[in-house]
Amino acid sequence: MNNIIEISHLCKSFGDVKAVQDVSFKVKKGELFAFLGVNGAGKSTTISIMCGQLAKDKGDVVINGKNINHNMDEIKNSLGVVFQNTVLDKSLSVKDNLKSRASLYGITGKAFEKRLKEVAKLLDFQGLLKRTVGKLSGGQRRRIDIARALFHKPEILILDEPTTGLDPQTRRIMWDVVTKLRKEENMTVFLTTHYMEEASEADYVVILDSGKISAEGTPLELKNAYTGDFITLYGATEEDAKTLSLPYEKIRDAYRVAVPNTETATKLIVKYPSIFTDYEITKGKMDDVFLSVTGKTLGTASSDSEKREGKKK
Repeated sequence: MNNIIEISHLCKSFGDVKAVQDVSFKVKKGELFAFLGVNGAGKSTTISIMCGQLAKDKGDVVINGKNINHNMDEIKNSLGVVFQNTVLDKSLSVKDNLKSRASLYGITGKAFEKRLKEVAKLLDFQGLLKRTVGKLSGGQRRRIDIARALFHKPEILILDEPTTGLDPQTRRIMWDVVTKLRKEENMTVFLTTHYMEEASEADYVVILDSGKISAEGTPLELKNAYTGDFITLYGATEEDAKTLSLPYEKIRDAYRVAVPNTETATKLIVKYPSIFTDYEITKGKMDDVFLSVTGKTLGTASSDSEKREGKKK
């Protein structure tokens, strides 16, 4: 696959605060790319630069083969962005909000009506078109935000913490739509999220900490590198767990034992077959990876650069 986003040695400072420090990564066309970091780690600054809303200090940003230094107008046409906070006009109806957005891309008249029916069906808001946005629930507004971003059929959809605070139904609808568009239109999705189960579905993950890349790879590569495996022993006694000479914890009707890797688990199974009569082996989670890499949990901010970016938002 070709790279649809290429960022090289990107830097951005706000006075003495270095918000983005020599960041380089690539995103392949059609993939789900997860960009992770605590609040203010530099994610939104990077996205703002990609979208032409913020000038970079140094580095190169090439999107769809075009450099933002010279082709920002063309690049914007290939991007659809769902921001953390809604950008809809609360005083206008859903239809008027989308009509205003569509006009920026020359989508008017019959073409607008046709596309409106498509996105309304896709995101299940046919009954909301005449409603004023200010009277919608949070989940309903989020669907319209997504429709706004998708209206001009972008090649790249940027989702900046799109599901924070959403109800399960709206989250499911959003991800069903994203999966459909990736499959049918090979759309690239650039995701920032605080939900690690969403990041675990990504094709590639970059973890940003205090403006620098701390780790990157596929979810499996990151789990193998930064977390171990876990063996859950069912019907076992605490003496059985102690016999393995590894850290363990009691969970409901079982014991969970931490092992460095799958190879170690295999050796234990061979050595103690009587203990392993009912068990399962699982990989560490992306939460474990993030904590291991950054020493933080998502949703926190601690460094000066994080605080600066948090204020900027």
